[in-house]
Order: sequence, then structure tokens, then C-alpha cells
Amino acid sequence: MEKVRIWKPTEEEIKQAKTWSTWSKEESIFDWYYDEPERFYVVEGEVEVVLDDGTKVRFGAGDMVRFEGGVSCTWHVKKRIFKHYRMG
Repeated sequence: MEKVRIWKPTEEEIKQAKTWSTWSKEESIFDWYYDEPERFYVVEGEVEVVLDDGTKVRFGAGDMVRFEGGVSCTWHVKKRIFKHYRMG
């Protein structure tokens, strides 16, 4: 199972995502642990995430992203991010 999945969402997925909670973060670097799965739609921003195994993933505005539970990583917010997210 892949730890992170990134894809271009359908119009229906975007419509659904816009009903979820929102979160934003300025340019920064921080460690994070996903104790449960999270799916989110990136409205704006640019991020590079380094997983605990050294794998790097990048995503930005217009991407839908899913992190599996149990993933440890370091976020590098390159451009302020604003996202709609759903846990579980």
C-alpha cells in the first residue's frame, strides 16, 4: 500500500472537499505524524514532504492528496498552503 497518493480530482471530488474543514499554514518546516488517514484538497500553495523512508513527494494547488495512517514525515511548506481536509 502506498503511503501517499496524489491525484487530480474530479469536479465531484472538489465539490465534496469544499464541505470539509479548512487549514492553512505559512512557509515553514515541521515534523508530522498521521495517526489516522487524512485526505485533503489543496486550494493554494506548494509543499514538499519527506517521508520517514526518505521518499519525497510534492503537491500543490489543484491536487487531491491522501496520507495513510502511521506515516511520519517532514513538511516543507514552500508557498503558503490552504486546504480542505477530512480525517479518517
